[in-house]
Amino acid sequence: MAQNDALQKQDITLKQPPYLKAGDTVAIVAPSGILKNRTDEVQQAQKLLKSWGLHSIIGDHVFNKANHFAGTDDERCEDLQKVLDDPKIRAIWCARGGYGMVRILDKLDWSSFKEKPKWIIGYSDITALHNDIHNLGFESIHAMMCTSLQDDLNSIEVTVSTFKDAVFGNSLSYILEGSEYNKTGNSSGQLVGGNLTILHTMLGSKSSIDVAGKILFIEEIGEYKYHIDRILQSLKRAGYFNDCKGVVVGQMTKLRKNTTLWGTSIEQLILDALSDYDFPIAFNMPAGHEKENRALILGRNIELIVTKDQSKLIFD
Repeated sequence: MAQNDALQKQDITLKQPPYLKAGDTVAIVAPSGILKNRTDEVQQAQKLLKSWGLHSIIGDHVFNKANHFAGTDDERCEDLQKVLDDPKIRAIWCARGGYGMVRILDKLDWSSFKEKPKWIIGYSDITALHNDIHNLGFESIHAMMCTSLQDDLNSIEVTVSTFKDAVFGNSLSYILEGSEYNKTGNSSGQLVGGNLTILHTMLGSKSSIDVAGKILFIEEIGEYKYHIDRILQSLKRAGYFNDCKGVVVGQMTKLRKNTTLWGTSIEQLILDALSDYDFPIAFNMPAGHEKENRALILGRNIELIVTKDQSKLIFD
């Protein structure tokens, strides 16, 4: 891509779906993994929405089972397409992640969504969907899913409250715990990203995102350190981080131990992999696969201020 084209692309302000208000309807769908024995969590999700004055509907195939998935590819696609097209639906909340979103991405028709956009909410495997929404020119929300409600609401109070703030349009800003690994500096740009493995698997497809002029958020679960390094090296060789304006590192959860130990912390691994770049890097963002999973508006411009003592994320 020519430099002028890249600059024009990064200057585009994404379209913002209307924030929710009392009386609006939220659709719950399961476009990825199976929801085995998870009816209680979905019911709790409906109760939570009702407590906020919102109505909810559940996709016809949410509790279907097709091997690893919550229904066949066609069934999961049908549920998602139906609510994308329904003008009465104001937000789509993914029940869980897992794996499977990539199998239906190319089946989706975005015509109605582009005419009447709505918030799409989820994380982990839903990163693939966030990527496509970003490339269409719309904001989306990286936040808790229905299966997060297996915990007592008091134990995930911040997770729930930031999710509510995001969908109702209340201001978001975060002060992160400092880290000796923080790479200091100030930056601004659209916040993009999500699960690191999914970002990597989108590489080379139309669902890959251009992070030039943007701030990249990453999180991961259940990987070996060497695999995380391999992903970062692969992205780096593909020019993924060229002209990136900053990196926010979320939770690296349940890292697996290889028989040959990596030898450094995950923070140092990330710093080493990105040592060729001068953008700020902030660690300790409480977002990802932990109980505290703070909401992030993907595609929204943020100001990133990183020191060793703390980092700030301020959403426009």
